[in-house]
Amino acid sequence: MRELVLSLLAGWIIGIVLSWLKIPLPAPPLAGLLGLAGMTLGGWCFALLGKSIAALNH
Repeated sequence: MRELVLSLLAGWIIGIVLSWLKIPLPAPPLAGLLGLAGMTLGGWCFALLGKSIAALNH
């Protein structure tokens, strides 16, 4: 959880600095962010499914 908070804080600071320097933010559009969230969720579900199947085989 700490890594997530630090990542959010670092992104916030970088966003402020880039806006202050009037540099466009290098962030993907909302659809890209949703796609990334979907890939992350899919990876978590795959790992959970693998653990569940392994537990059933024992």
